[in-house]
Amino acid sequence: MIEIRDVHKSFGGNHVLRGINLQVPEGATTVIIGASGSGKSVLIKHMIGLLRPDAGRVIVEGEDTTVLSERELERVREKFGMVFQSAALFDSMTVGENVGFPLREHRRLREREIDDIVAQKLSLLSLEGAEGLAPAELSGGMRKRVGLARAIVLDPRIILYDEPTTGLDPITANSVDEMIIEAKEQLGVTSVVITHDIASSFRVGDYVAMIHEGVIVDQGSPAKIRSSSHPYVQKFFSTWFAKGK
Repeated sequence: MIEIRDVHKSFGGNHVLRGINLQVPEGATTVIIGASGSGKSVLIKHMIGLLRPDAGRVIVEGEDTTVLSERELERVREKFGMVFQSAALFDSMTVGENVGFPLREHRRLREREIDDIVAQKLSLLSLEGAEGLAPAELSGGMRKRVGLARAIVLDPRIILYDEPTTGLDPITANSVDEMIIEAKEQLGVTSVVITHDIASSFRVGDYVAMIHEGVIVDQGSPAKIRSSSHPYVQKFFSTWFAKGK
């Protein structure tokens, strides 16, 4: 679905990505895990075309996006939905207006049609009747679900999750993990999750890739990563394993 081939990216003298190679299989959830500042967010911005690499290729469904014009990139970006770390809802809009915002921006639809689609997406995520609520009235888990409803309103093929469990209590974080799993199963989408939450990565990931100092140091199934012999992977997981997780 997505292939990253030897991607490099620097900002001034800071060489963030140093030859990233990664394949994201269709219909699965790929988790990119690593410490803060390891390059996870920069990598995901290359996937969606918000950043262009200094070298290397980013291929989405067989199409090399690094050679596309900005107009052509807009077409590719419509294949993606994005769920932001803080949900990034507009506080001045209701839930219904937030979810309907991409439809108003990118589709020529009547208001009744927009309302019907919004209601359908909210119902899919167990948020029936929440259209009139303000973001301030929502719990952390509900905000994430509204953020996902907005991300899927244009029926994307790929959903990107940016640190979806950061700052959440364990019960809410677990409900967000369940949301990610349900979205994959119900919608048949390809999912990419960036996180430093080890427990979450093992719960939701079909594949896990560890990024360190701008490269993928190991990748594979959660079981393979748990038993990795790479020194950094062992160090990253050592405290978590020591707690008997």
